[in-house]
Amino acid sequence: MKKKACRNDKALVEGDVCPLCKKQSLATNWQGFVYIHDAKESLVAQEMGITVKGEYAIKVK
Repeated sequence: MKKKACRNDKALVEGDVCPLCKKQSLATNWQGFVYIHDAKESLVAQEMGITVKGEYAIKVK
């Protein structure tokens, strides 16, 4: 099953609801991903506005 990206926070999810924001606004058309292990110490996470560890899409269409 292909993962979907939340249009709100770019989290990659396998279900129909984003576990972070609890919204159903998901996209199947996304590009690239990053895995954030430590959101507090990651410069990438800070740049993307990510505060929770996990997989995130780089670009959501």
